[in-house]
Parts: sequence; structure tokens; C-alpha cells
Amino acid sequence: MKTRLNLTIDQSLLENMKAYAAKKNISISELVEIYFKKVSRPAKKKNIIQLVDQLKAPHIEKNADLKKLYYEEQKNKYGF
Repeated sequence: MKTRLNLTIDQSLLENMKAYAAKKNISISELVEIYFKKVSRPAKKKNIIQLVDQLKAPHIEKNADLKKLYYEEQKNKYGF
């Protein structure tokens, strides 16, 4: 069901939107409806795999002793 909505906007903005709508061959009402749908849509949540894929890979030498590096880092960080 469609409902009427009255908006008050700047005249120059309305003229720009009318020109844009004419170029896209849609109405101002459709533009507003599309915008409202986009704004009111819940944000798409990323899953854990997408988040991990975005992480930068650390630079670690192939032959590095990871255990030794860990303890050195902890020693520097906490002083033990």
C-alpha cells in the first residue's frame, strides 16, 4: 500500500533531483522510496571468514623460532 508524504526541500535541490530523475527515467517518489529502503535496511554483518581475510599477514621469517619470539615479546612488554 502506498502512502502520500509531503516533503519540504530547497528549490535548487528539487530542480537537480528532477533533472536526475528524468535522466534515469524514474520519478522523484521512486528516488525517495529507493533511498528510504537503502537507509532503513539493516547493515549486512560480515562473517568471521571475511573478517580474517581482511587482516594483513604478519612478516615472519621462515626459519624463525616462534616460541622464542613470543617469550621475547612478552619479556619486553611485561618485563619478566
